[in-house]
Amino acid sequence: MFTERSGIIIWVSDLKHTKNFERYGTVHYVSKRMNYVVLYVHTERLEDVQRNLQRLPYVKKVEKSYRGEIKTEYESDSPDKTRFYTL
Repeated sequence: MFTERSGIIIWVSDLKHTKNFERYGTVHYVSKRMNYVVLYVHTERLEDVQRNLQRLPYVKKVEKSYRGEIKTEYESDSPDKTRFYTL
């Protein structure tokens, strides 16, 4: 039902061309201050898209996002003290 997607961080020299990235995938975020774009693409097309993006003249660097590999479920070893502070 859902397709696997991967994130790509694209460092650009100029933000004028960010509209062109929509042909490669879904533009998730554009940082005007740091000049990068977060793009989501299908995982099976990841290497091809990275190779094509790196060839563009306004792209400085293309990195794979490691957000999918970071653990997002946390567990606490200490007991929950919120019940002691209720009224």
